[in-house]
Amino acid sequence: MNETLPPCPECSSTYTYEMGALLVCPECGHEWTPAAGSAAASDDSDSGVIRDSVGNVLSDGDTVTVVKTLKVKGHPTGIKAGTKVRNIRLVSGVAGHDIDCKIEGFGAMQLKSSVVKKA
Repeated sequence: MNETLPPCPECSSTYTYEMGALLVCPECGHEWTPAAGSAAASDDSDSGVIRDSVGNVLSDGDTVTVVKTLKVKGHPTGIKAGTKVRNIRLVSGVAGHDIDCKIEGFGAMQLKSSVVKKA
């Protein structure tokens, strides 16, 4: 209804209104701050950025730590949590595997950024 207020991020209703420091949607009842809506939009713009399990931005050459034990096909123990992986390379891999690296004792492999933390 008001041209200057953004639509509801939950249901896309245009009937939003201000209530103090919050924006409110009368149709679904969702409340949000105007800054939170713009922050969500800016997160969409940097979709090419790869982040680790806690939200740190990763780049080529970083050292990361594995945060959970991973099973490896053909290996009895797998990769244990706490294993450091040096000199990673970011790639657009298959099935979410976006880190290419060499792990001592295992060799070359690909990892998901959701299972590592920047060291």
